[in-house]
Amino acid sequence: MRGLLIRLLLTALATASLTALASAPSYANGTVCGQTDPATGECLIWINVPGNPGTPGTPGDDGPEDTGSGAACYWDGTSQGITKPPPGPVPCTKNGAYWSNAYHCYISLVEPQPPAGDPSWQGHEPGDGAVYYCDQPQTGLLITIWTQDPPPNSGTGPTPREVAQIAIENMHLRAIDIGIAPEPGPDSIGLVGMPVWMWVKAPSSQNFGPITESASAGGITITATAKVLHITWDMGDGTEVVCDTAGTPYKPEFGRKDSPDCGHTYKKSSAGQAEDAYTVTATSSWVITWSGAGQTGTIRLDGLNRSTQIRIGEAQVLVN
Repeated sequence: MRGLLIRLLLTALATASLTALASAPSYANGTVCGQTDPATGECLIWINVPGNPGTPGTPGDDGPEDTGSGAACYWDGTSQGITKPPPGPVPCTKNGAYWSNAYHCYISLVEPQPPAGDPSWQGHEPGDGAVYYCDQPQTGLLITIWTQDPPPNSGTGPTPREVAQIAIENMHLRAIDIGIAPEPGPDSIGLVGMPVWMWVKAPSSQNFGPITESASAGGITITATAKVLHITWDMGDGTEVVCDTAGTPYKPEFGRKDSPDCGHTYKKSSAGQAEDAYTVTATSSWVITWSGAGQTGTIRLDGLNRSTQIRIGEAQVLVN
């Protein structure tokens, strides 16, 4: 049911009008997961965080910024063997005509319609479909076309970002499985001043990346690639540790060494905390790069998280 609701939402996005898109908030600060499924680590609710283009991300977030929606209308003459001008966005309207990605031209109804028998009807009779002008300013081409239904108006279709979001949904991105030493559980306890190691347990394309998917809608095909930029570890003692790697799994032979890339040292015990344990939460920050429709862009996804608890005690010194 959840997957169906998400697909219905994305379908609704894909049919949003250009006017609605123009009034939508900027995506400069990215998209945040508002609720994570604790069983699967997948996001249940994504929330767009508005902001002004160029606004830096949250503290410690030094990755690429979210680039926004992209343009729904684009020119791409490569299927016609035309390389100049290169593919890229175009205005969705021009002199009363609208752009159609499917036809690679501006569409307007021929008025009045040609008389019966005119070659423009391509053997059809007046009233059976209609004849339209197809204006391609990139090549200086202006022709008439017959079609049963009005050519699709790409200005009312989805943006590249919205098509990329369909590709992202197909990735089934999820939070990491936490690897940590000392191990969670009532029979395991670490010590104040001893190194704690954190890592991604069994990293995969879906919980760490990279992963690539493509999607099509409204005459737009987008290919998106997602990977984790970094993982923010909330250690439960007021400390956050930002790790740019998946971390190194701890092995007994490492002894009391510090983790080479993702670790922490507690300065006080977890006594007095809920269940006498620190709650450790790992939150993934993803970067998705997309390309298509003669454009490229970046989407930031944050907030996929998973938690565990570890116990930290203090070594007792016996004095005779």
